[in-house]
Amino acid sequence: MWKTGLLFIATAIAEIVGCFLPYLWLRKSGPVWLLLPAAASLALFVWLLTLHPAASGRVYAAYGGVYVATALVWLRVVDGIKLSTLDWTGAAIALCGMAVIASGWSRG
Repeated sequence: MWKTGLLFIATAIAEIVGCFLPYLWLRKSGPVWLLLPAAASLALFVWLLTLHPAASGRVYAAYGGVYVATALVWLRVVDGIKLSTLDWTGAAIALCGMAVIASGWSRG
């Protein structure tokens, strides 16, 4: 389960970076060359999704919970926004959903 969790976190970071860099270009007047590492990060994201040990639909469903938690950590660390109790509660609920889905992977 730890390996899967770490793989989900790496997958989420690759997706967030792949989306954040074009955001910097479009909304924050960043240089256009940011699109190159963004494309590479999104390609890494897709490749990482293929490494997960379940059917794609289950992976996407479970991944959503980890993405929510990772995006909130990104909000705190990169954007410097203090997280509320509701942010933490929502992340915990999303991660519980991920755990329920992932626990059934070996059952079919």
